[in-house]
Amino acid sequence: MTTGLTYSQYVTQIATLAVVDQANPEFQTILPQMITYAENRIYRDVDFLFTSIATTAYGMTVGSRQVVVPAGTFVVPEQINVITPFGTASPDTGVRNPLLPCTKEFLDQVYNNSQATGLPQYFCPFDDYTFLVGPFPDQNYQCEIIGTYRPSSLSVSNPTTFISLYLPDLMIMASMIFVSGYQRNFGRQSDDPAMAQSYEQQYQMLLKSAISEENRKKFEAAAWSSQSQSQTASPTR
Repeated sequence: MTTGLTYSQYVTQIATLAVVDQANPEFQTILPQMITYAENRIYRDVDFLFTSIATTAYGMTVGSRQVVVPAGTFVVPEQINVITPFGTASPDTGVRNPLLPCTKEFLDQVYNNSQATGLPQYFCPFDDYTFLVGPFPDQNYQCEIIGTYRPSSLSVSNPTTFISLYLPDLMIMASMIFVSGYQRNFGRQSDDPAMAQSYEQQYQMLLKSAISEENRKKFEAAAWSSQSQSQTASPTR
């Protein structure tokens, strides 16, 4: 197993591939944007298991259908559990009551005023930091909210990340696509029009295997198992 890349190793490798001096001021200026481009592209392309989090830091207020969390807490909200009985903060010492996702139109039609109270059964995202629930809560219930988050980027102060350690090849390819654009090698008018396309092709090839491996972790591979699809097994799973 390889040890992946630290921040300094990553910078050295990119500078070598791009044929640029690491100390070049312009190179240093684009480094943060390059890392952001590479990481965000990978995070959006691969549904990583490690980015899932659960928090019980937020709750409901009697008579209000809003559950408010700080903006940016979740990239993709996946599930809300209401913890009962009322006053229980930990879902492990109480009971999880999963809310079903629905539309805002459904909530507005069925639970259209604060007189429709009870244990909430449905939820919908309203914006990046507000969820709506129905019926309106009849107690100040605590919630368990589950979703994905965006980890801290690779930097001098954060010298390793999951991507740099376990998917360094994919990160290098994504970074070089950005560098190619910066060096104006996207168009036919450039000296090397195939440069960006070549890195893009390599990125797409590596991406397929990364997605396959991540699906195996979540038992979403062949036949909802953790096994890769066999090329010789008969009959297939």
